[in-house]
Amino acid sequence: MQKLQRSFIVLILGLFLFACKESNQKMEVVSAKPNVLIINIDDMGWKDVSFAEAPFYETPNIDALSKKGMWFVNGYASAANCAPSRASLMTGKWTQRHGIFTVGNSDRGKSKDRKLIPIANTTILPDNFSILPQLFKSNGYATCHAGKWHITDNPLEKGFDVNIGGSHAGHPSSYYPPYKNVALKAAKGERLTDVVMNGAIDFISNTEAPFFINYSPYAVHTPIQPVPSLIEKYKEKKVSSGQSNVNYATMIENLDDNIGRLIKALEETDKLKNTFIVFTSDNGGLFAVSNQHPLRAGKGSYYEGGIRVPFFFVWDGKIVGSQKNETPISNLDIFPTLLEVAGIEMPEEESDGQSLLPILVKDKEWDDRPLFWHFPIYLQAITDKNENRDSKFRTRPGSVMRYGKWKLHHYFEDDALELYNLEDDLGEQHNLVDTEPEKAKELFDMLQEWRVRTDAPIPTEENPEFIAL
Repeated sequence: MQKLQRSFIVLILGLFLFACKESNQKMEVVSAKPNVLIINIDDMGWKDVSFAEAPFYETPNIDALSKKGMWFVNGYASAANCAPSRASLMTGKWTQRHGIFTVGNSDRGKSKDRKLIPIANTTILPDNFSILPQLFKSNGYATCHAGKWHITDNPLEKGFDVNIGGSHAGHPSSYYPPYKNVALKAAKGERLTDVVMNGAIDFISNTEAPFFINYSPYAVHTPIQPVPSLIEKYKEKKVSSGQSNVNYATMIENLDDNIGRLIKALEETDKLKNTFIVFTSDNGGLFAVSNQHPLRAGKGSYYEGGIRVPFFFVWDGKIVGSQKNETPISNLDIFPTLLEVAGIEMPEEESDGQSLLPILVKDKEWDDRPLFWHFPIYLQAITDKNENRDSKFRTRPGSVMRYGKWKLHHYFEDDALELYNLEDDLGEQHNLVDTEPEKAKELFDMLQEWRVRTDAPIPTEENPEFIAL
């Protein structure tokens, strides 16, 4: 009997120790902080990657990375040009919250063509926001910025331990040395895109702590300066609709090569399997360089070509690969998603994005939610051959929203509405305001309520220099 009792006690003790071991293993998995990598390309359009059925461009490394995770076909930037989109990504806030609506001044274009006095623009991100690098650093992460910053003068003052070429510069003077406005040294003839990646890889290879990296190359922003060794290759390729720019294609391939180097470095240091990766672009592609058909217009415009971007997430072992998701998302969603991934508490202030983790790792579906954009400013056209609302401006003051398959534009100068069914009319060619008045009213009421709730400034003062045609 005593022998039986001893056996029972040994069995119970064994089960207890096994359970403790299992529990400890689970705690180790949960407590191991994932690395976080943002890849935010500059001016890369929705159709500038070959996995989006763009045969003229060659992006095999980006394509391979996208297949490891979930691609959001309806992925959007929160603004149609650089600085406001980047400020919103870092803060998780709509543009009216931080006041960065554009790059530089808000009254761009000829004064005689502007009916309203636009809302003044902010060019430096205010200090009263908790931004991603600060939150990650205060939670034990090593932080690195590599490439374009554009929203303050110095990334090191905003929570980054390491800065590789970031400043308030919006684009390089040259991709070949001397880079002039980008403070990086390089060997003779070494391309800026390669030099920025060298620094990012060095950071990965020499960092033992969990890391947060904001990799944001200046590429593929202008100036369009080709990689000489690739020119002949693209001269021989068959052009596809809207895509025939040989010099630009070489820049994309060079960028893709560097993405390949980045992923290889993560693999060689055994860090890829514990790295959460976001791939996106700060705005749509520049129409004069590479149009995004069937999307309308490009960078600076709030038609689809200006705000819809390549957008996918990768997390080895947690996000199932080769997924294509139709949920409309915004780069505002990056902020809460990354904090949840890292187990970092959200700041007390209101979040304008929504964590995507339930969709990414739990296969959840959302009910439709509205996405909004606000741009109380003017942004002149680069060329009169474009697909904007008129030939003089890429953007005139207004607001836009998407809700389900519907997209509504509201322009302040003439109080005009444009309503599109993106399911049937991805190119936004057929304004349905007159044929779908109830839907237009429903969305317009939602848009007005949002503007009031967020204190979105609306320009009303008329410009005395305006000349009506």
